[in-house]
Amino acid sequence: MVSILVRKSKISGSVRCPSSKSYSHRAIAIASLAERQSTITNALLARDTLATLAGCRALGADIKHEGTTVQVKGKHSFDPPENVVNAENSGTTIRIMTAMSGLVKSGYTVLTGDESLRKRPMQPILDALGQLGVQAYSTKLNGTPPLVVKGGGIKGGTTIVDGSISSQFISGLLITGVYADSDITMRIQGDLVSKPYVNATLATMMSFGVSVEHTPDMLEYTIRKAEYRGTKFDVPSDFSTAALILSAGALVGEKLKVKGLNFSLPQGDSQIVEIMKQMGCNIKADRAKGEVVVQGAGALEGGDFNLADTPDLLPVVSILALKAKDKVTITGVAHARVKETDRVANIAQELVKFGARIKEFHDGLAITAPKVLKSASLEAYNDHRLFMAFTIAAMLTEKSIVAGAESVDVSYPNFVSDMKDLGARISPAPDRE
Repeated sequence: MVSILVRKSKISGSVRCPSSKSYSHRAIAIASLAERQSTITNALLARDTLATLAGCRALGADIKHEGTTVQVKGKHSFDPPENVVNAENSGTTIRIMTAMSGLVKSGYTVLTGDESLRKRPMQPILDALGQLGVQAYSTKLNGTPPLVVKGGGIKGGTTIVDGSISSQFISGLLITGVYADSDITMRIQGDLVSKPYVNATLATMMSFGVSVEHTPDMLEYTIRKAEYRGTKFDVPSDFSTAALILSAGALVGEKLKVKGLNFSLPQGDSQIVEIMKQMGCNIKADRAKGEVVVQGAGALEGGDFNLADTPDLLPVVSILALKAKDKVTITGVAHARVKETDRVANIAQELVKFGARIKEFHDGLAITAPKVLKSASLEAYNDHRLFMAFTIAAMLTEKSIVAGAESVDVSYPNFVSDMKDLGARISPAPDRE
């Protein structure tokens, strides 16, 4: 495990935000179902999205990429893959690929991932596919990968999906369901978490020529038979990553500009701008230019924040809380316990090392900042968002160590170098004796 040494820092300057991981996944998957050529520009090609690319290629899509441009010639009736589909660390990949595996003409598709992914829940999509005529099951019979999907096509009909764990189940069924033998009625059971990610799926589908009817509360969808058309799709910047960079500007910044943002396609994590304003940050967004400027604050305001629709903001708001005068309470994030790691428990465990007082409950945290942050040795649990968040928080301390630097290749391979370019004092951690 690679560790870094982080010293007290001040950052300033400008940085271009990386491309959206969510939209890159969706565009690659949908283009792989469109029989004519598609060109995806500004794609994020990091470990998670490369797993989706490899999975789509295994099912038979013809994919070439050079730089950040991906050329895809897809199909919607697949032969069984020659090998096991490995989704690596990506929940989005395995959930979309599980649904796409239902379009294999005959035979079986086996899907797995790394140690973390093999613990994550998949039963809702297995159950939903079963209701649509696709045999799909966990090899361990406990709802976690490895998964086996029997080919033969998606029959259609009515399916009920648990929406309380992840919206990725719904996105996978939406993306793939247009090629079912008959129309699909999909009903969501329980609360729908991460709703903006479903909007992102619908927006990407629309770009490829397919629209889906749904009720205003987004709890019922009518997926009619349709065909995606090849298109040119430009991936927007990633507000999930931008939120982390902006938090660095608020915590240890003088004046920091994040460029290359795109406010036109739905991204729930753009809500970070309003959250930071509520916390008293000096932050201004220029939607036309696609830029956000934030200046560091002496202290921030506390408050209550429900992040049910934006669980990736949990690490961001948690570290912002370390500079708040009053308690910060975060709710609505029970589903963050089944992300790459149990982010609720792990954030609680690590922020205590800085001297923060933490109260952990089922769906969130209450965080009270210390007067002065202690130096600490932090563990990111091989979770890219936790590593980035803890590294930023560590810049408030005299000298801290953060383990897990290798995890950032999941979503933001240039994170450490970009932070250093802005002035962060980061170096390799000395070997432990």
